[in-house]
Amino acid sequence: MQTFSDTLGQVFQAMMANKLRTFLTMFGIAWGVGSLLVLVGLGEGFRSGQHKNFASLGKDLVLMFNGTIPALANQHTGMRPYQLTLRDEEAMRRLPELRGVTAELVRSDLYEVSQWSNTSGHVSGVEPNCTVVRYIPMAQGRFVDDADLHENRRVAVLGQKIAQLLYPGHPLLGETITINGTAFAVIGQVDKIGRGNNTWDDQKIYIPITTMQELFPLKGDNIPRDAVFSLQYQPTTKGDAVAAVAAVHRVIAYNHGFDPSLTDAFYDWDTVKEEKMIGAIFDAMDVFLGGVGIVTLGLGAVGIINIMLVSVTERTREIGLLKALGATKRSILSQFFWEGLLLTGISGLIGIAFSAAFMWLLQQVLTDKMPGWDPPRLVPWSAALAMGSLVLSGVAAGLYPASKAAALDPIEALRRE
Repeated sequence: MQTFSDTLGQVFQAMMANKLRTFLTMFGIAWGVGSLLVLVGLGEGFRSGQHKNFASLGKDLVLMFNGTIPALANQHTGMRPYQLTLRDEEAMRRLPELRGVTAELVRSDLYEVSQWSNTSGHVSGVEPNCTVVRYIPMAQGRFVDDADLHENRRVAVLGQKIAQLLYPGHPLLGETITINGTAFAVIGQVDKIGRGNNTWDDQKIYIPITTMQELFPLKGDNIPRDAVFSLQYQPTTKGDAVAAVAAVHRVIAYNHGFDPSLTDAFYDWDTVKEEKMIGAIFDAMDVFLGGVGIVTLGLGAVGIINIMLVSVTERTREIGLLKALGATKRSILSQFFWEGLLLTGISGLIGIAFSAAFMWLLQQVLTDKMPGWDPPRLVPWSAALAMGSLVLSGVAAGLYPASKAAALDPIEALRRE
């Protein structure tokens, strides 16, 4: 009785007897599997990069900036500008649709000097809850607190890049910098936030917003004393900002005397909505690529079936001899079945291994080099899909030719040239 090891030995002998054909068959399947995994990995890299970009701003964040009010809907002539203020923020804090609101006053035309260096970064007047609404990880020291705000203290928290510029290789806590000639005590440093060349937040200097309004208010005509650069908020319902945005629009429109239905009057960035839209795009891409991969693997299975049928034809006399010597239909069936299954299985594993190695290499070289994009990575579901499809393809590629071989009449098989 033929054992499983005997069957596998015969399978490998048959594969080695046609080395070039076996290599080309396996190469085609491995290439298809590897290409599928790399393509899906690229899509997931873009998804991951975009998610990290949004996360570097804050969770469920909507940013609103100063806008202009059109005279008529969808008309861009005779537009009247308006400034967001702390009064708007106070009204927004009372909205049940919001779980957090913070104001920010930014200027980039100020000059900062330390005993070691000087620069012109972005000075941002903030409130203590900025670290709750926004993503601001502290590397050392502390952030602005309520006492700093109420007492208009002249304290500063440095972003990661500004800290490197003003204090290259030197301790900074307790040191003093000047902003346009006014001295500020350094109380903390923010850890790195930006990715790649996106270093806007790393170039910020944070000071209390009350101090900012006292010393460095926004410039321009007819600008309220409590005007701010932006108002930033989070919806009460996590992952859904529709109701929050509508409520904020009503408040801002009421405070500034225009109809909230004038959507052109609002200049805001809903990261919740944008992240959902980007996620939907990549979901569709995954489905498309997965479908293409399955079709590709299906075509590969057809190719293997064809090759196995050719193999049955070439080995007709051998099959007849085996059957004449007492080989059963089951043993013949097993030999050709396992040959088709091993061809697809080993090829698939090779494709997965090489694509995983290639993506690992890209991760070592390109990680954090391109903002908004992460290097491709092996996605478990795509590897599982590929292997599952290959198993089915291998079964299909093995069963039909195997059944043809097992059904051969030994006498007729021996008569064939």
